[in-house]
Formats: sequence, C-alpha cells, structure tokens
Amino acid sequence: MNPRTFRRAAVSLGIAATTLAAAVATPAYARPDHAAPAPVTVAASPVFTTIDGVARRVARAFADRSAMHRLSTSAANGPVDLLTVDVNGRLGGDLRSANQRLLAAKGLPGGTGSLLRLRLAHPDMRAALARGEAPLVAAAPTDDSATSVTAYDRSGGTLVLDAARVPRRPVLLVEVDTERALSAGLTMMREELGERGIGQAASVRPASGASTAEMTAVAGYWATKVDAIRLGDDQEPWIKGGAEIYNIVAGFGLDGKVKVDLVQMPYLDHDGTTYYPNQILVHFSSYKYNLADVVMMEDDGDTNYSALVKAIANALLVIVDGGAYAPLVNAILDAIPTSWYTDDPDFVDAWYTLATTSTGRKYGAAGNGWMDVTRYWVAEL
Repeated sequence: MNPRTFRRAAVSLGIAATTLAAAVATPAYARPDHAAPAPVTVAASPVFTTIDGVARRVARAFADRSAMHRLSTSAANGPVDLLTVDVNGRLGGDLRSANQRLLAAKGLPGGTGSLLRLRLAHPDMRAALARGEAPLVAAAPTDDSATSVTAYDRSGGTLVLDAARVPRRPVLLVEVDTERALSAGLTMMREELGERGIGQAASVRPASGASTAEMTAVAGYWATKVDAIRLGDDQEPWIKGGAEIYNIVAGFGLDGKVKVDLVQMPYLDHDGTTYYPNQILVHFSSYKYNLADVVMMEDDGDTNYSALVKAIANALLVIVDGGAYAPLVNAILDAIPTSWYTDDPDFVDAWYTLATTSTGRKYGAAGNGWMDVTRYWVAEL
C-alpha cells in the first residue's frame, strides 16, 4: 500500500475542568511547515534483507529451465507459497532457513508456517511469461518511498528497475504473506496484552454476580459500525501489492484500566477505493466512558509484532484513569519507534474520541482517510 508521508505532531489542548464534568483533550495532527530534512541512508530491514536474499537465490535456480517453467507458470496463476513448490533439495533447505529468519524478524512464533510468497508483479506481464521469456526476480520493497527496484536474472546479473514504470520484461516478486503474518501477529498480540492485564472490550460479559434485573436491563450494548471507508488516493508503484490493515481500538474499562481491541480490515486492500464493510469497529460493552480512540495500522511486510505489542503494553500499563477521559492515541503513537514513520508506513491514521453517538463521516486526524459510521445496538440473543 502507498506511503502516507507525513510527520506527526500531537498537541493536547487544555482541559476545561471547571466547566465540564469530564473534559476531553483533543489533540491535533499537523504537517510541518518547514522543509523536510535531507534524506539519510537507512539500513535495510531484516525482513527486506531476507526476502532479497531469497529473490537472488530463486533467480539463480532459474538456470534450470524446468524449475523456471514450474515456478513461472504457478506464479502467473496467483501467489505461490515457496515452501510448497517442487524444488531441488538445496534450494528447499535455503528457503526453509530463510523462512525461519523471516519469522524471527517479524517477531512471530516458529510454528506460524510459511511467510514466503512468489507472485507475478503485474498482470500485464502474463503475455511475455506465456511466450517463454525468462523472468527477473526481485524482492517486494518494504519501503514505499523506494524509487528503484533491484532485480536478478538467472545468470546472476543485477538490473535496476524504475519503481514508477512497469518494465516490459516479466518480474516475479518474492514477498511476505502479510495475511498470514497479520493473523498470527494479532493472535500473539491479544495473548500478550491479556497476560499483561490489558483485556479486550469486545470479550467482556456481565459479571457472574450481576443480578437478573441488571442483566435484563442491559440485554446488549452500543457499538460503532463502519458503513463505508476510504483511504487516500495515491499512485501505487507497480511492485507493491495490497497491505493488511488493522486497528488498535482503545478506551478505559469499568475498572479504570485500558482496554484494547485489535480489529482487522482484510478487505481494505487499496488506496483510492471505497469499501462498504458494515463492520463493528468499537464495542462499548465494558467502557467506563462513552469514548474510544482508534489507531489504524498496516503490515506491508515489515512489522515486528513482538516489538510492537511490548511497546504498546509498556505505554498503556502506566496510564491511570484520573476521573476524566484522556485520549490514548498519543500514548500508542509515542510507543511506536520513530523509524516506523520514516522508512516504513506502518501507521495509517487515527480517530480520536469516537462515542456511541458518533454518526456520519469521520476524517482521520492525519488526513489519510475517512469512515462513515453509525451507532449500532448489539442485542443479546
């Protein structure tokens, strides 16, 4: 997914405690007026280093025409799990080792499975591939600001391609299976947050000691439903595929402790497209205040889930309910390493203070997208 190039500047407004029973600070994002600093050289991430090495290794394997034909034909029909293809023993061993390094780089358990995929970079390349033209092999960049792409041929040569123009020669991309990575990553994050005492609002049920009258009176809860959503319309480089979008939804629980729900949006593949999911985003079933914050993130290959959940947990565990709602977006964003905002577009946007009464179009604080939301009553069966 495309870069959303901005710098964050969260500014908390003063709290008018004398005039409001529960004042709410409303931070704002702003783009800096000064010129951007001179670009700096950023070391390649462990994820990119791994998949780039795999791309080079697969390209060399194409010296065997039968291997090239097998992999090219499979990739032309859709993404291929590289650990399931029929390759020689040495290449298979190299791919398995690379997958273990990739899992470690993304902070995922060793039993997650294969994250190595091979796909055709662009549909327009199918014809050349069908004619038997030898494809190049490249690693999908984890940095969307890249202006060039390094590709490898079967003789061991290196070619530099323009990231803005689709090449005439077919290109096979080695990339991370972000769908599988996100599913495993969110599962691990939920478990880790739960173990650290940060529960989910969506999973809370009435206490076992609640009276029948209390349970009957509740008989459900209010939620915020997303009717439509759209992210900024940018020009996507030909080499990038869709990213996996998820949301960190946070609010204060009845016990005064922060609650976090991780909500995936698997349909939200491309910028500039409006989606109509009718998806529940915020569950107000166990919030102390009628407010919640949403931070939208994406994994386009480079997210380390182990580091992310530790950073978020450490930041949220020190927040104490002071009797008035305090936005949690800043705490979450401040916990994320600064590098994620420069060479890695993991942060997408943020929505402050959604309430049970929130309806209509809500623009993200960073200006990268909008959601049409409605209040929705979730009734018990």
